[in-house]
Amino acid sequence: MPGKTYKIAAIPGDGIGVDITDAAKDVLNTLAKANGTFSFDYTTYDWSSKAYLERGWYMQDDWEAELKKHDAIYFGAVGWPDVPDHISLWQMILPIRQRMNQYVNVRPTRILKGTTAPLAQCQKKPEDLDWIIIRENSEGEYAGQGGTTHGHTQNAIATEVAIFTHVGIERIVRFAFETAKSRPRKKLTMVTKSNAQRHGMVLWDKVFYEVAKDYEGVVEHDKMLVDAMTVRMVNKPESLDTIVATNRKPPMSLLVSRINTCV
Repeated sequence: MPGKTYKIAAIPGDGIGVDITDAAKDVLNTLAKANGTFSFDYTTYDWSSKAYLERGWYMQDDWEAELKKHDAIYFGAVGWPDVPDHISLWQMILPIRQRMNQYVNVRPTRILKGTTAPLAQCQKKPEDLDWIIIRENSEGEYAGQGGTTHGHTQNAIATEVAIFTHVGIERIVRFAFETAKSRPRKKLTMVTKSNAQRHGMVLWDKVFYEVAKDYEGVVEHDKMLVDAMTVRMVNKPESLDTIVATNRKPPMSLLVSRINTCV
């Protein structure tokens, strides 16, 4: 009896995204062939920046209905020098995240065998750096709240409002606790900037500690301000395991991206 066929919406995008997607298909197909109990059926969508420049849009009007026909989405990367980044972000990546309710950004971070990384010098052994970084993926600055007034003049005023909801915070924090619970160390660190951002980040802290009550005696937890966290990540990587944070606190985002690039 043939196994299950998983329908995958493949969005290669631009640049290295195309190479990554092609390579990933080869890996997945090899895995499926070796296992013998499942297979993959890919539908590839040319929602690239090249196509955008030719036709004036990234995704067709019925993109949501198209994607919902599939079991999963494999997204490569999008962005090209000829198209401002905010256009590719707000005309493809963020609409998919918001409409498809993709609120969790999970980034495993570790040093793979045979590779080197700057943080290797901070460790006694490679296993000292084995993190799962969980970032909220749909609220905060990604909510798209704000606007520009008098944008055509030197008196232009632009606002960018970060949105945090109790529901949004609770679901990502609970996901982080469950992830930490499933790992050997059962340790979770929350990162915010609640000393300066006294509304949204304070709500993050409040909801985190509310959820933490459900994991007393099961998951060890602590809190770091983002400034101190960047230092701890470099100087004491072995002290961290599972990390949860908002999606766009600049120092945290920068360090996370650099570490993932290196390792």
